[in-house]
Amino acid sequence: MNPRRSITDLSADLADQAESFCRQYFPEGRKQGNYWQVGDTSGAKGQSLAIRLQAESGRKAGSWQDFATGEFGDLIDLLQERLGSVTLKETLREARSFLGEAPCPAVTRETQRAERHDTASSKRIARARKLFAAGKPVLGTLAATYLQGCGITRLGPALRYHPRVFLRQGEDDPDLATRSPALLTKITDNRGQITGCALFYLDPSTGVLAEIESPKRILGQLHGHAIRFWSGKARSDLIVGEGLENTLSVGTALPEFDLASCLTATHLGLFIPPPGIKPIWIARDNDEAGRYASMRLRNQLESLGIACGDLVPSMGDFNDDLRAFGKDALRRSLLKAMKAQGLEIEHG
Repeated sequence: MNPRRSITDLSADLADQAESFCRQYFPEGRKQGNYWQVGDTSGAKGQSLAIRLQAESGRKAGSWQDFATGEFGDLIDLLQERLGSVTLKETLREARSFLGEAPCPAVTRETQRAERHDTASSKRIARARKLFAAGKPVLGTLAATYLQGCGITRLGPALRYHPRVFLRQGEDDPDLATRSPALLTKITDNRGQITGCALFYLDPSTGVLAEIESPKRILGQLHGHAIRFWSGKARSDLIVGEGLENTLSVGTALPEFDLASCLTATHLGLFIPPPGIKPIWIARDNDEAGRYASMRLRNQLESLGIACGDLVPSMGDFNDDLRAFGKDALRRSLLKAMKAQGLEIEHG
């Protein structure tokens, strides 16, 4: 084989082995018909990025598109994204190595993995910041319609709305991409820096969650971080919740409290507490996953000397409680649970 062949030739040869390429560089993905689906160019789990495995209807094998960001290209482009901050020369060397034409650079797998993760994470965070910045205030939008339909009145600058976010329409034909309205939420660290953006895709005619697989998606980094809502007054305590709707339901009943939503039970258990905050109230879902996440976070907080208490809904989650019993009843229930645990409640 001639190592001096053009980039176009290399791209075509990679496309001939598209499925093997995907299995090697994107092992967290999965095959769906004529496509390999994965979360993004870093190789994270998910379905936003689709790679065509075989040519069809005049469309080339190896072409791909990330429907969350609008990025697209061939397998050379995708390989460079996957490798991170490497030169085109290094990317082509990796491509030739995959095709059996040249040896890989002498870099340990552990070093490559760490470098790729750091670079890919930075790129995802940058895309998340760009997407959130493109949003507009939620009042008067479908995003407000969605939240009001959940009985939620607690809003804040961590929420924005975008009328046209890239969305893959369905798994059967990922080429049928469209744009969909979405509620955008700002994920931040304890310094207030944006680390990610959670997207809630909405039905454009009704304002409810779109009827698609995974209507709630995350761009960027959530691990240890949260979506934050401040009461407007300086407080030393905090309510940390699971899902956005769950947390904002608690905030609707207790508007004087600061809030942090971790979006999932897993990330609730991984939450990194802000310095100087105590106590922390853990508003979990009423299920086994919520119980385990609360226990994990409680153990972490207590090891740091931070007092904490559990808030558990009567139904599945606090949004169920809010819609079933109303704001006033939920407020009474929450305050009663707080007082019963013997922790000091700061009155804002």
